Amino acid sequence: MTRWRSALVMAGLMTALAGAAGSAQEATAVGQGAVLRALDKVNGSVTDLELGNASSAQFGRLTINLGECRYPQGDPAGDAYAFLTIQEDNQSKPHFSGWMIASSPALSALDHPRYDVWVMRCKTAS
Repeated sequence: MTRWRSALVMAGLMTALAGAAGSAQEATAVGQGAVLRALDKVNGSVTDLELGNASSAQFGRLTINLGECRYPQGDPAGDAYAFLTIQEDNQSKPHFSGWMIASSPALSALDHPRYDVWVMRCKTAS
């Protein structure tokens, strides 16, 4: 029941984001990449990863691919939306594929027993 409810909330958010991206007031800009934070829950290590759009990084047994990072146009310090695909070594199916939102990390989160990854911000300069 909880996953179903989460799916409904996520569908509503994506609809709202799609509508907001289409209006002039909520236009988004594409950043040059993203800063992500990764946590290894077993040893407690935290690592910040800087990825460019269409690039990937390795964290533990995970490969993290960043499609692109978007932010509110005219407000680079505003919320960040990153399209990520996260796959574990030797697994054919990704553990996560979709948009992560910096201001709401639990809304669309990686569901992995050992690792956690979330978006911090978009990169606007190299």
